[in-house]
Amino acid sequence: MLPTDLPADILQRAARIKLAVFDVDGVLTDGRLWYAADGSELKAFHAHDGAGMKRLTAAGIEIAVITARSSHVVSVRMAELGIIHVYQGRADKLACFEHLLKALQLDPADACYTGDDIVDLPPMQHAGLSIAPANAHPYVRERALWRTRLAGGNGAAREVCDLLLAAQGKLELP
Repeated sequence: MLPTDLPADILQRAARIKLAVFDVDGVLTDGRLWYAADGSELKAFHAHDGAGMKRLTAAGIEIAVITARSSHVVSVRMAELGIIHVYQGRADKLACFEHLLKALQLDPADACYTGDDIVDLPPMQHAGLSIAPANAHPYVRERALWRTRLAGGNGAAREVCDLLLAAQGKLELP
């Protein structure tokens, strides 16, 4: 549930968003890295986040993920959600973000970026709306324009989706 006292500036920025970019570890997951005995990586994604992302796509807002790590599990989950802009193994997240904006012919003000750690700050500071989940590194939380009440991997991405949909008058619930 969104807070009812959202600042006008945040709502104005959110109303303009055409591209929502998410980090993975710490945003779409709780940030913990799990390994099976065979060395394969496991991640837990929250169903509410996926439902929110599907609603964003249905509302015409592009979605992308940019992550410094590479994981087959991320590829599987993003394919399941129909997200085509998936960038893994990207240490320079700002360069990737700028490339994506250029490819989609968008202005930085048309994009929001949700990140939780220092590596996310350059694209966050370039985006029109920077968002940090509740469990983001304190340095990042302090510099984000908006912070979710929920933690990454526990519904934070859904809060971002609901904010964008609400600001654009598209949050109608059945």
